[in-house]
Amino acid sequence: MDIIISNASGVPIYEQIKEQIKSQIMTGELVAGDALPSMRVLAKDLRISVITTKRAYEDLERDGFIESVVGKGSFVKGVNSDILKENMLYAIGESLEKAVDKAILGKVTLDELQEMLRILFEERNNSL
Repeated sequence: MDIIISNASGVPIYEQIKEQIKSQIMTGELVAGDALPSMRVLAKDLRISVITTKRAYEDLERDGFIESVVGKGSFVKGVNSDILKENMLYAIGESLEKAVDKAILGKVTLDELQEMLRILFEERNNSL
């Protein structure tokens, strides 16, 4: 499991960890039953506080992505595909809000914005 932390991103470290693990679960890099590194090991590897990794794991568990078993560790939970889709739709909505704000500032029309989205979607979808 690869986690890359950026101190310059402005995003809290626990949030970066949470989002990267969540992304690896949603893309299938991590599957149900996979063991995550212990909070201490991950903190040591990333050279951060155990409190930070604990917060990321607690958030992931609260959101239904992992489960922690006392004395055994944390494991990827079998995630319902509807929950995954709902999480993705929420994240997409947040990104689109930012794009719409920029479009309005730049006086980009809805038609232009839709065309840009269509082109990007088709390019990316064809490259997968």
